[in-house]
Amino acid sequence: QVQLVESGGRMVQAGGSLRLACTDSGPTFSNYAVGWFRQAPGKEREFVACTTQGGGRTSYADSVKGRFTISRNNAESTVYLQMNSLKPEDTAVYYCATAAPWYYGTNSNYYENWGQGTQVTVSS
Repeated sequence: QVQLVESGGRMVQAGGSLRLACTDSGPTFSNYAVGWFRQAPGKEREFVACTTQGGGRTSYADSVKGRFTISRNNAESTVYLQMNSLKPEDTAVYYCATAAPWYYGTNSNYYENWGQGTQVTVSS
């Protein structure tokens, strides 16, 4: 059973950096692609980044490309989201999720297990 826990969210000034972590307590973490999504107040949840089971392929939303980096350490059952050059519009609750076994991509409908989220607030 996949159980995801996000951490690392906090308040930071614009231009700053944060690293979010998503850790799974189950034994099958490396079997799944993992994605990061975010939801700002009053907005739809949106895709941020994802990585394949082995971490060899990554994808990013245009809004974060060049600023955010997703990586994973399967030995530690953890996926990271390094966020640099943060902007106020990055303020949101950030969620990680594991994809259906057959899926890699940006569609949240095909992600099956979600963490509880971690709040990121970027002040101007």
